[in-house]
Amino acid sequence: MSFILSLENSYAEKRNPENAFFMAKYMKNNFLFFGIKTDDRRKIFKEIWRENQTEVSLHATEIALELYLKPERELHYCAIEILLKSLKKSYKKQDIKLIEKLILTNSWWDSVDTIAKYILGQYLLELPLETKNTVNRFSNSENMWLNRSAILFQLGYKEKTNFVLLKEICEKHQNSKEFFIQKAIGWALREYAKTNPEAVKNYIDNSNLKPLSKKEGLKNIR
Repeated sequence: MSFILSLENSYAEKRNPENAFFMAKYMKNNFLFFGIKTDDRRKIFKEIWRENQTEVSLHATEIALELYLKPERELHYCAIEILLKSLKKSYKKQDIKLIEKLILTNSWWDSVDTIAKYILGQYLLELPLETKNTVNRFSNSENMWLNRSAILFQLGYKEKTNFVLLKEICEKHQNSKEFFIQKAIGWALREYAKTNPEAVKNYIDNSNLKPLSKKEGLKNIR
């Protein structure tokens, strides 16, 4: 596909080995990087997208999946951003298979958190009847990243947050020894505390959550 080839070539021309080394180190060397900082990456990405607008609009999912299997992390970010735009307001029930595949592929906190909040979260806003089955399946999974996604998908919901559901998921994972799970519980509660601090404080004060989860959840509550 000309879009992918153009994007790869443009990023390769801007490759910065020094930046790439430190970016990879920050991500525990799980991925290779071109070493392009976010603003520059997005500027190049938008320009190439504009030049290949028809191709991307007709083959958004296929392009995103191909990009997501490339070795460089910047291309994974581009894949996610393509899907954010192309799927919004047009989600179909079967798209959960795509979402799950994204979460389980090249999994790390940076991609999973974006997918959970902006893709899974939007999917369940548009298809609320899928919430119970999806959240149950993800939260019951043996995969930690699916668990984390079930905890975090309501991050942007504000007053639409189902606090009862959030508490159920937190309690299901409250004994987890996983750092990423304990942190996610605290983050989800801290985010909802911006909307309903009293409810969050009362819940945390009377919960059996791990100390890290409590600390994170109470961070912005005075």
